[in-house]
Amino acid sequence: MKSEMKCLILFFSIGITFSSFAQDLSPTTKKGKVYSHEYYSFSYTEQYEQPEWTFHLVCKLCFGEEKRKNNFRPDKSILTGSAQLSDYKGSGYDRGHLVPAGDMTRNTIAMSESFFMSNMSPQDPSFNRGIWRKLESQIRKWSLDQDTIYVVTGPIIRSPYKKIGANDVAVPHSYFKALYFKNSGKMCAFILPNQGSKQPLSIFQCSIDKLELVSGLDFFHRIPNNLENRLESINPVLVYD
Repeated sequence: MKSEMKCLILFFSIGITFSSFAQDLSPTTKKGKVYSHEYYSFSYTEQYEQPEWTFHLVCKLCFGEEKRKNNFRPDKSILTGSAQLSDYKGSGYDRGHLVPAGDMTRNTIAMSESFFMSNMSPQDPSFNRGIWRKLESQIRKWSLDQDTIYVVTGPIIRSPYKKIGANDVAVPHSYFKALYFKNSGKMCAFILPNQGSKQPLSIFQCSIDKLELVSGLDFFHRIPNNLENRLESINPVLVYD
């Protein structure tokens, strides 16, 4: 535990970029091009005009006092161009964060990066403001229990799918999160339909193996195979607030 915390303190204090740190545990990519901002990395899929996945770190030391700014804007780093604010206007869908703004309170740069349109996906308002927000909050609470959590988030898009805006942004059927609890040595996943729900979060929890079958991605594949295979096959019992 102490060595893990020392590494995290060093990581944040000497300014090592997240992209160099995160590369080791980012998932495979099927259709996207991988990009890195200072505080998260992601694979962007031009066909769907949104991330294939995002990857970031959640831990007690990640949080600060930075307030939400709502400075949604296109991401000029995307070579093919990201989605635009106008794509969502009047669509009936929220600009749903994949890397949550609530996880990016460390400083101004982290918060600002979370509002790039390359971090957005069309989410039903009752989903985005309901159970999705609840899951994001739960992950932060778990991290405050002295655990370091690597989080992969993304959409699940199957044909036929609805499109919005001039850039034909795909509306996902579902969303996922894959979690690796570094300190306690657990892995689990969540698959949630893009709709409001009053069900408990535990209903949507599953093993990483199941998510890999659904998504076609390989998560945490740089972990030694024997450990990866064992952890990904288990759906652990978690304590929910």
